[in-house]
Amino acid sequence: MSHIAVLGAGITGVVTAYALLERGHEVTVIEKNRYPAMETSFANGGQLSASNAEVWNHWSTVAKGFKWMLKSDAPLLLNPSPGWHKYSWMAEFLGNISQYEANTIATVRLAIEARRRMFEIANKENIDFNLEKRGILHIYHDQKSFEHALKVNNLLCKGGLERRAVSPSEITSIEPTLEGDFFGGFFTPSDSTGDIHKFTRGLADACARRGAKFLFDADVTDISCTDTVAIDFKPTDQANGQLQRVVADSIVVCAGVASRRFAAILGDRVNIYPVKGYSITVHLDDEESQSGAPWTSILDDRAKIVTSRLGVDRFRVAGTAEFNGINKDIRADRIKPLVDWVRTLFPQIVTSRVDPWAGLRPMMPNMLPRVGRGARPGVFYNTGHGHLGWTLSCATAELVAHAVEHEMCA
Repeated sequence: MSHIAVLGAGITGVVTAYALLERGHEVTVIEKNRYPAMETSFANGGQLSASNAEVWNHWSTVAKGFKWMLKSDAPLLLNPSPGWHKYSWMAEFLGNISQYEANTIATVRLAIEARRRMFEIANKENIDFNLEKRGILHIYHDQKSFEHALKVNNLLCKGGLERRAVSPSEITSIEPTLEGDFFGGFFTPSDSTGDIHKFTRGLADACARRGAKFLFDADVTDISCTDTVAIDFKPTDQANGQLQRVVADSIVVCAGVASRRFAAILGDRVNIYPVKGYSITVHLDDEESQSGAPWTSILDDRAKIVTSRLGVDRFRVAGTAEFNGINKDIRADRIKPLVDWVRTLFPQIVTSRVDPWAGLRPMMPNMLPRVGRGARPGVFYNTGHGHLGWTLSCATAELVAHAVEHEMCA
């Protein structure tokens, strides 16, 4: 049995720990926060969405980025201030446009496998996370966007996804609470939604029961690799905490946007950029709001907004992409469009009690996660999932656990 250290206790780190435990390894999870799932895995859009597997490396995305650059409430917002990391990342992003189709197909295949594995884990460990298997409905307001969606749908179908076009009347029948005029849509009945925070916390408890050790409030300061891996960290819950060390046979970096820094220490280049996303959790405190909120998950292509119903009394609405470095400030001008969208499309919902949130998606320039070995023996990565960490992580955890096992047996 080998001792594996996992950096990060978000969704990716915790499912990686679980996959390693199932293979008989001793696992220590190191997390800078006090609890699991307190950053990007705290309040995302909730969609387990193979239907949202289209990568962003497309000229239409670039055109929209320039169009929206000066609009503070735009779905995609770029801070144009100089920055080598930001602009070098964007250059690599443009260089991957030629891989748009291949990467989209690869992503949807990974998402379908991840879905199967997630349901298996949830059933095995009896995790309640407000799972709703009611499908995801994509809505389009005009013919041009719908025709682009037809092309995307062909790629998703090549990847094995069952998805069908729906008319405006079918949109209404699928989700009667939705108001508005739409050109058409697509419905993916196999997609689902759930609370990422509740799932991750529940799975972390399952890992602890299986013997995993969690070190919280642990700020990693250095990592060294010789015959073993030594991780130095400082306890952040102690005013004058002494530097401590964990020694393991291998390390798996699952640290979200911090993975880039850790990779540099380990001699690898993992070019993650933090892309901020926002969400609101609308509390459905009255019967009218509860009956007026959708149970079917929605993706509005024009607004780039997604929704999830999290039980009877919570409605999650998320969206936007903001290129603004390591910045988790919650801006009122980015939250307001989410609230206005709810009021327009679901007017029966009372929006008097809304919790705003912002998180940083760890994005690679090709929109694919970095999964597998690093340059040095004993170093592995499972990170860079972007906006699809919740959707893909259960599959990538299996891939990286297999890679660890393969190296151990070599």
